Amino acid sequence: MELTDKAEEILETLWVEVAENKNVPDITSLKDDNTIRKLLEEGYLSLEEEKVLTAKGLGEGRLCVRRHRLAERLLVDVLHFKAGLVHETGCKLEHILHKGLEDNICILLGHPKSCPHGRPIPQGQCCKDRKRKPESLIKPLSELRKGQGGKIAYIHTNDKAMLRKIMAMGALPGSPITLNQRFPSYVFQIGESQFAIDKSVAEQIQVWLSR
Repeated sequence: MELTDKAEEILETLWVEVAENKNVPDITSLKDDNTIRKLLEEGYLSLEEEKVLTAKGLGEGRLCVRRHRLAERLLVDVLHFKAGLVHETGCKLEHILHKGLEDNICILLGHPKSCPHGRPIPQGQCCKDRKRKPESLIKPLSELRKGQGGKIAYIHTNDKAMLRKIMAMGALPGSPITLNQRFPSYVFQIGESQFAIDKSVAEQIQVWLSR
């Protein structure tokens, strides 16, 4: 069965509920819906008690979520979409990403761990095998070479105190940044100012590399 956009959206929604929210929705009342019926027939869904997604459904739902959240990351970090347009446009973009293409986007973006809304992006094989090409467009500051620079793409942290600390140094998305030193601490430059930070902080600053 070639999944329709509606089928993918159903699997995506159910995966978030089951895998992230730890809920098991009851789809019994929806079993006469054509798309739900086909997903049941093809072994993606189950009407068993305490089970809505089969192993097949969990796997496909995870991929749908991965494509959606990578699409959002692409829209924000590379195409500079406004926040209000990201979710709806990401929904449309995820459906045209052929399987495997999302890994290329993931590599180009530096294997981002979360979407612009802070939700985790499920890992792909490319995240475990970082030798794959093409080279990442976005890397953490900690992986830059001495003298390498670019623009800050985003700050990857849910720690509000760390976020405030980083922002207080002027490290804001869109700001030009250059790594001047790697050891014994990471020293970066923004404008005329230089700041020394440790690796744990440098790992949170994601840089869109200059070409």
